[in-house]
Amino acid sequence: MAMPPGSPPPRPAAVLVPVIARPEPTVLLTQRSLALPEHPGQIAFPGGKIDPTDETAIATALREAEEEIGLDPARVAPLGLLDTYLSRTGFRILPVVAVVRPPFELMINPREVDEAFEVPLAFLMEPAHHLQHSRLWKGRERTYYAMPFGDRYIWGVTAGILRNLWERVYR
Repeated sequence: MAMPPGSPPPRPAAVLVPVIARPEPTVLLTQRSLALPEHPGQIAFPGGKIDPTDETAIATALREAEEEIGLDPARVAPLGLLDTYLSRTGFRILPVVAVVRPPFELMINPREVDEAFEVPLAFLMEPAHHLQHSRLWKGRERTYYAMPFGDRYIWGVTAGILRNLWERVYR
């Protein structure tokens, strides 16, 4: 996806795609704080902007996961990177897929996250749950993935990254 002409260059970011090593694996997601200026209340992966002090995107993803939800980096084993995802809001996101070994205890940072929760990996990797929707945004029709799960609405960047995981691993 190309940025519209005249747009500023995309800001580099990284997210952690944490797969929890349970008998039935799950993916750990967050619900962003309603107080945040960008994407309030949306379901997301732990992550954020790459700081100049971060040596790698993996370091960013691990740092952000620890800052947002208190996930101990010692419990996390990075597996690899998915395709870079360019968001419509101007972020160039590098998703870091990792296995998280239970047990672990989370400490939610309420300034950034309202809640952390797990969704079965099998549900997220079922193509029948990869719904495509469209809507008008800034005068253009945009298509995006959505993966409703109970009362949760996983969509946009998060659903797009999960779809990319399916394409890379399961297709």
